[in-house]
Amino acid sequence: MARTRASDFEEKQHGLLVSAAAVFAEQGMEKASMAQIATHSGVSKALLYHYYPSKDSLIFAIVHEHLVDLEAALAVAVDASLSPEDQLRLLVGTVLDKYRGADDAHRVQLIGTAALSDEQRNEIRAVERRIVRHFSQVLRQVHPELDRPERPLLMPATMSLFGIMNWVYLWFHDGGLITREEYADMATTMVLDGVKAVR
Repeated sequence: MARTRASDFEEKQHGLLVSAAAVFAEQGMEKASMAQIATHSGVSKALLYHYYPSKDSLIFAIVHEHLVDLEAALAVAVDASLSPEDQLRLLVGTVLDKYRGADDAHRVQLIGTAALSDEQRNEIRAVERRIVRHFSQVLRQVHPELDRPERPLLMPATMSLFGIMNWVYLWFHDGGLITREEYADMATTMVLDGVKAVR
């Protein structure tokens, strides 16, 4: 007889991923052990292995959940009634808001995917491409010249914006001199003013 899934299965999974991300972020992918993760999570190794049979499966789950959650939020934020400039502000604000409290998962995403299989990396890349597409489509509307076949600058411009957003966790602290929302607005203004000058 098949074992029925506990009603709090997904909640427990998420809690394990949060704890595992904290251990990976502190110890690094190589040094972190399943025993450390189980201890940090307050569960037995047997229970941890029940949910995730290996470190690789944990890393994949952390990154995949982080990115799928982000892409879903961006999809909801798409609003055809907005100007491209306002849409970009909303998308940047959405990313930085979703990064709130997710520094550990974000760090695992940036440094941990080398440990994954090709199949896992391909699945992660598929989600990343959907996330990037939200921004490249808007930047194309903001400045169509970025997408000229003879001078294809749309992707470099898009990835430069991600360079701004993805490394915020290294220096930004909530409760500092500016709010997360103020920084999102400032970063968007920098990109909008700069990208329109690109030829």
